[in-house]
Amino acid sequence: MKAGAGLFSALALFLLMGAVITQRPRPKKPTRRPVTTKKPSVPKLAVPAQPEPQEPTDFPPPIMGPPSIFPDCPRECLCSPDYPNSLNCENRNIRAIPVIPPRTHYLYLQNNYISEVTAEPFINATEVRWINLANNRIHRIDKKVFEKIPALLYLYVHRNHLKEVPSGLPASLEQLRLAKNRISKIPAGAFSKMGNLTLLDLYHNQLSDSDLGKNTFKDLKSLMQLNLAHNVLKKMPDGVPSGLIQLFLDRNRIDDIPKDYFRGFTHLAFVRLNYNQLSDKGVPKAVFNISSLLDLQLAHNQLASVPLFNGHLEHLHLNHNSIESINGTLICPYSLQADLSDHSLLPRLRYLRLDGNHLSPPIPLDVIMCFRHLHSIVI
Repeated sequence: MKAGAGLFSALALFLLMGAVITQRPRPKKPTRRPVTTKKPSVPKLAVPAQPEPQEPTDFPPPIMGPPSIFPDCPRECLCSPDYPNSLNCENRNIRAIPVIPPRTHYLYLQNNYISEVTAEPFINATEVRWINLANNRIHRIDKKVFEKIPALLYLYVHRNHLKEVPSGLPASLEQLRLAKNRISKIPAGAFSKMGNLTLLDLYHNQLSDSDLGKNTFKDLKSLMQLNLAHNVLKKMPDGVPSGLIQLFLDRNRIDDIPKDYFRGFTHLAFVRLNYNQLSDKGVPKAVFNISSLLDLQLAHNQLASVPLFNGHLEHLHLNHNSIESINGTLICPYSLQADLSDHSLLPRLRYLRLDGNHLSPPIPLDVIMCFRHLHSIVI
């Protein structure tokens, strides 16, 4: 009986404690986050700026064409069955010249990423006549290349990174285009064996007077066009072949023409000296009195008067100089009192440009009376 009463008392006590525990209020959650102490920030070390990458940073992958009917056609080039002697590799993202098939006469490699021309691709390409390497990144051409292609006629390497004229050029070459490079040197004898060359284009390079010796061009007996425009010349080039037809010297710093510079030229028809520093002092009065001259361009200089010229001249550009007056009697190749009923004997000037000077219309009557073939006068 006592044991049962004790058990009952213990059970009642246990239930009472559970009731007290269940009725204890729960603590409320804080409405704000507890404030914590921030760790002191450690300053980051400054990272030095990286240099800007040079373009192009990444070359696009070479463009591979479908298999050709010619088993020797490089996959990065196109070989048309209609032109079996042509290898077309232009605009293909090529870094190096592929092996050239022996049947190739015309090789097109322009607009790529080629930086060097070596002899290996040309080992069997002895029949190549025409190479276009324009608009690449070529800084070197191995002279052994030309030993492999002795019959080359046309070589176009304009818009590249060459610093000097390539050595070992073949004697067969007829046209050499090296415009828009960085050429400041012509090695001695670079043109010594090139008696067949008719066109030499050195436009937009860095050639100065010291880079052109008296013998630089002397062996170019067949040369018809010489383009030295957009360089840093201060003097007229020496030793220019007398058979030349076109001489382009625009955008240099030339301020003087020797009195007898054009003596001996038998076929010179086109002379361009625009954008130089020519004044009356540096231009002898009759230096352009050449019977073969057809087109004379002297725009954007410092001339104060019209130089004398031959009656065969057809186009004269004198715009943007310092000319204040024009006297037809003085510049007329013939006397205005002479009998010129035969119009074939009249001066042949057809186009005269004088705008950008200090002249005002009308054109003096003696100019009109002398140059009766004039079709256009710009003033």
